[in-house]
Amino acid sequence: MEQIAPFNLSVCRELKHFIAENPKTARKHLKLFSYPSIEQAQISELNLHTEKSEIINLLKPLLEGKDCGLMSEAGAPGIADPGADLIALAHKNGIPVVPLSGPSAIMSAIMSSGLNGQNFAFTGYLPREKNELKKKLKEMELLAERHKQAQFFIETPYRNIALFEMLLGTLKPDTLLYLGINLHSDSNCSLTKSVKEWKASKTPEMNKVPVVFGIY
Repeated sequence: MEQIAPFNLSVCRELKHFIAENPKTARKHLKLFSYPSIEQAQISELNLHTEKSEIINLLKPLLEGKDCGLMSEAGAPGIADPGADLIALAHKNGIPVVPLSGPSAIMSAIMSSGLNGQNFAFTGYLPREKNELKKKLKEMELLAERHKQAQFFIETPYRNIALFEMLLGTLKPDTLLYLGINLHSDSNCSLTKSVKEWKASKTPEMNKVPVVFGIY
């Protein structure tokens, strides 16, 4: 709640139609937001399992002139979360799109990393196969070195330590490595060190919690 503006809450309480990754979780959030009548909220589902051909049907309330809120399970819609295809269709159909900023670990990571906030890229999830992953890391390191472009990415929480070890074993000693651990929680931690410094430090606790990685 500390990350959500009062204006956003006032807009949310006025809406009757929502699109969310998980309707059950969305209702829990609406209850937290003091939504006036949860049983009357009409929530359609949009997640990784939604076929692209089905997305057009989600626009029906909007095409009828009704406002609709797109809710993310965690993070921000369209940023490492479902929503981009729906938003693109809204633009094509002349439906105004109004973003309401809220908690986004990716944006918070870029802000707190000390890396280049004027030129950066977010890559999302990296390849899992070791040789492909190593190749990708070297490519991103080269982009950071030649073009001064900070590189940010994420991993499935239970694979954080394996990725961290791969980073230390692949990147150059002077390359900066950022860890944004469990951001927006009471145990949040933002640390940037060179690979050489990380190798000489104790590995921070990052198992099974959200982490945003960055290199520069």
